Amino acid sequence: MRSFTYERARSPEQAAAAVASRRGAMFLAGGTNLLDLMKLEIETPTHLVDVQDLKLDAIEETTEGGLRIGALATNTAVAADARIRRDYSVLTRAIVAGASGQLRNKATTAGNLLQRTRCPYFYDTNMPCNKRKPGSGCAALGGYSRQLAVIGSSDQCIATYPGDMAVALRVLDAAVETVKADGTARTIPIAEFHRLPGTQPQRDNSLERGELITAVTLPRPIGGRHFYHKVRDRASYAFALVSVAAVLQKDGSGRVAFGGVAHKPWRVEAAEAALPLGAPAVAAQVFADAQPTEDNKFKISLAERTLASVIAQARS
Repeated sequence: MRSFTYERARSPEQAAAAVASRRGAMFLAGGTNLLDLMKLEIETPTHLVDVQDLKLDAIEETTEGGLRIGALATNTAVAADARIRRDYSVLTRAIVAGASGQLRNKATTAGNLLQRTRCPYFYDTNMPCNKRKPGSGCAALGGYSRQLAVIGSSDQCIATYPGDMAVALRVLDAAVETVKADGTARTIPIAEFHRLPGTQPQRDNSLERGELITAVTLPRPIGGRHFYHKVRDRASYAFALVSVAAVLQKDGSGRVAFGGVAHKPWRVEAAEAALPLGAPAVAAQVFADAQPTEDNKFKISLAERTLASVIAQARS
């Protein structure tokens, strides 16, 4: 790990300004992903701005009938909140499916959204990776790609977004609240928060330099039955090959998003009209533009079968 300087932020606005004004500065919260990346010298910040004292950990009801989850609320606190378990249980299910209890006790809501890909070529600093070093190439394109993206990728990057929580937030139409370096606030729909790689795979999200996440907001509960099915190589502490987050109503309608298949949580709203017709009809639309490799083309049929299992469970 390389040397760095450190400060504790006094306010969200001061934290944002501190990161924006100093080259190489980064935010530090739970550190469950960042510190690992620093040890491997994948991330090499010269200055860390610790935001853990900012008291952004409350989970509060909004005037619109939803919930506002503070950026520093731990994954454990969010998953255990009675209101979330009752009205947004897809979120509880997704969080519990991710990582270990010890990590969930430390990992934060904002940090979960900002976690970086687990593509093996991103983690191997001896290999070219456009996400880690723009312009160096993508070793995954000609390498082992079993766990990587089947849709939404580019000729620059085929990495996947690794998280579970964001897949559930995508189904719930959540929004991300932030403060910029100049002190102004904005709200980013979760659908627009994570980016596809395009020609800039090093940019995982739509945040500006120094922009700090302050909360995630959930709209009014939408009812229905909530599901999160995660298919992985081992039963715990593993990232999804494919995951399905779904909220299904009694009439067969609903919402569905997929994880483990793209650079961001993957939801095609137009395909949801086909939910009463079954999983094949939905998958045909969701993955119509898929460009899988020989290693990972199984993910498309796996996603269809996983969705079929969810639909069958909802009808039982």
